Amino acid sequence: MPFSDLPATAAWQHRDAREGFETVFLAADGSGYRIEGHTAAVEDGQAWVVGYRIALDERWITTTARVWGWSAVGRHEVALEADGPGRWYVDGAAAPELDGCLDVDLESSACTNTVPVHRMRLGVGQAAEAPAVYVRALDLAVERLDQRYARVHDDGPRLRFDYRAPVFDYQDRLVYDAAGLVLEYPDIASRVL
Repeated sequence: MPFSDLPATAAWQHRDAREGFETVFLAADGSGYRIEGHTAAVEDGQAWVVGYRIALDERWITTTARVWGWSAVGRHEVALEADGPGRWYVDGAAAPELDGCLDVDLESSACTNTVPVHRMRLGVGQAAEAPAVYVRALDLAVERLDQRYARVHDDGPRLRFDYRAPVFDYQDRLVYDAAGLVLEYPDIASRVL
């Protein structure tokens, strides 16, 4: 499934689960892709800001992610590195509980749901599990997130996926543009640029 070229920038208004704004800068280079962004939000009465830099190889498999944040619980940073076949290191220490994950999913970001869609390139009617290294917004705690994407019929130029994350009892239809960037993430965010 071919995607159109990524825009240089994109932005989302976060709503419902939190109130905030996310801006990202996207680039392709000779070795893959780079996603750099920031989200500032208020959630459950707490303000936080999270910045991130994610490097992906040419197949959209995450190789590294650097995440930093600030909230009332303090300033935090976390460095994630993958060895390629889905083994992870968190701040240099092996994290076998994350084995098999190929993506990083940030609680603070709508954009990171772009990565598995590009990597899996599902056709209409296809579905796949996409476990991810999940980084919490408030304290940057790292955990495994089991999730599933199922491609359903497109709505004109809009790609649609039924998405499920059982640990959060979340299931809904995510809508993407032709470049594979999230347009609508129900109860989380809507694309504004």
